[in-house]
Amino acid sequence: MRTPCLRTRAHTQRGVYAVEFAMVFLIFFSLLYGIITYGILFAFRLGLQNAAEDGARAALRYQSTFAQRATQAKTIATQSSSWMPVVVAPTVSATVCGVVTNNCGTPTCGTAWNDRCQMVVTVTTTNMQQLLPPFPSFAIPNQIVGKASMLLDGRAP
Repeated sequence: MRTPCLRTRAHTQRGVYAVEFAMVFLIFFSLLYGIITYGILFAFRLGLQNAAEDGARAALRYQSTFAQRATQAKTIATQSSSWMPVVVAPTVSATVCGVVTNNCGTPTCGTAWNDRCQMVVTVTTTNMQQLLPPFPSFAIPNQIVGKASMLLDGRAP
């Protein structure tokens, strides 16, 4: 008489492994999906930062005016970020700012300590949610920014 009792217990345990697998699979798949999504996001962010740094380094090359340095920095940063997909076409800006005064319009730059200027290069992309795999919108930023600055000498007018 005990045999039928054991048999029915084993029979009632059928399919438990499938339910456990379904629950564990959802957790691991969600984790893997999140890692891949954020890995792609960080790779794009690193690429934007690299493009901004390339543009800032290009501003150190001698040009006769700060405006020409800004144009050179913007050109190099645009070329360095040309690998980005068209959906998230980056916008590049390069400005000369005073270090102490933080005046980014037309700062007075010189060789004195308080007259130092810097080239600030910013590379911005939008529409990241269209490029990345679908994920809850609160978890994925729509815009990422790479920003770099280089201290300029005050010799250019």
